[in-house]
Amino acid sequence: MNPQALRHLGALMFGAVAVLSSTLVQAQEKVLNLYSARHYQTDEALYANFTQTTGIRINRIEADDAGILARLKAEGSGSPADVILLVDAARLWRGEQDGLFQPVRSAVLEQRIPAQFRGGVTPQGAQWFGMSTRARVVVYDKARFKPADVDSYDKLAAPALKGQLCVRSGSHPYNLSLFGSMLEHLGPQRTEEWLKGLVANMARAPKGGDTDQIRGVASGECGVALSNSYYVARLMRSNKPEDKAASERFAVVFPNQSSWGTHINIAGAAVARHAKNRDAAVQFLEYLSSDTAQRYFADGNNEYPVVASAATENPALVSLGRFKAETVPIGQVGANTAAVQQMLDRVGFK
Repeated sequence: MNPQALRHLGALMFGAVAVLSSTLVQAQEKVLNLYSARHYQTDEALYANFTQTTGIRINRIEADDAGILARLKAEGSGSPADVILLVDAARLWRGEQDGLFQPVRSAVLEQRIPAQFRGGVTPQGAQWFGMSTRARVVVYDKARFKPADVDSYDKLAAPALKGQLCVRSGSHPYNLSLFGSMLEHLGPQRTEEWLKGLVANMARAPKGGDTDQIRGVASGECGVALSNSYYVARLMRSNKPEDKAASERFAVVFPNQSSWGTHINIAGAAVARHAKNRDAAVQFLEYLSSDTAQRYFADGNNEYPVVASAATENPALVSLGRFKAETVPIGQVGANTAAVQQMLDRVGFK
């Protein structure tokens, strides 16, 4: 064989080896396919740390809770999803009811995640796990009201607050979960009367997100509002002059401290029913329960850890102080939302 032919053959063999090596690397690469309803830039560090620690690369698809559940249904057994991250108890409950998750038995998760924050518990394990919490707090204009005026959810429906309440849509998951909690505490008749009182006290038709409700209080458009705690903490930590000015105008109450405690909702994770990388998925859930990841939730996005040992140094959360949280099982709150939605329709809460 002449030298030119030998060089050509050598080039072909080198190319074949390179292709084979690349294929083997891809086959051996550990991958996790994540469907996430969390849209927080601070989570990038959370994912990067997992990859750095484990060598498992994360492929992420983002949508809202409802969009993710709809996608999982449409994809069926062909879904590439391994882990599902949702930001509301009612949506996690719905995914569980629709058979979109699979049970997980993990000594790590069962030790670190309190039973209250696990859902769909079966002999084979829980179908989802809460990874962070957020409190549903009352924000009020401290120039017009005192804490005692608004220190319970019940008082938001009192005639004394007529024309003062700012709130987002009643059908938003954050409110549906609060209302589902109230159904547990008050029963159907009293809950519907309470919702009717909220409608009567509105300063304007429901619109916008929780931050808009806080700004409504700061601007004087309304005197009191409902918000998740991490939106409040985000404004408190902001360096923008308008946010600093807003923070000077409002104050915060954790409702029902003398009774059942403040309503809390969760961001939670589940292993997808048809996960192709199940071991990596369980490893990711266990990572999310670690002190390191729990501090990412707290310090990065102003959420509260579910793991008691994961202390936070977030100055806004420290400033808001400790509070008594309700102990209603999160899964039951989710189960109540269908009945609550019917009440909202009857009382005209849009």
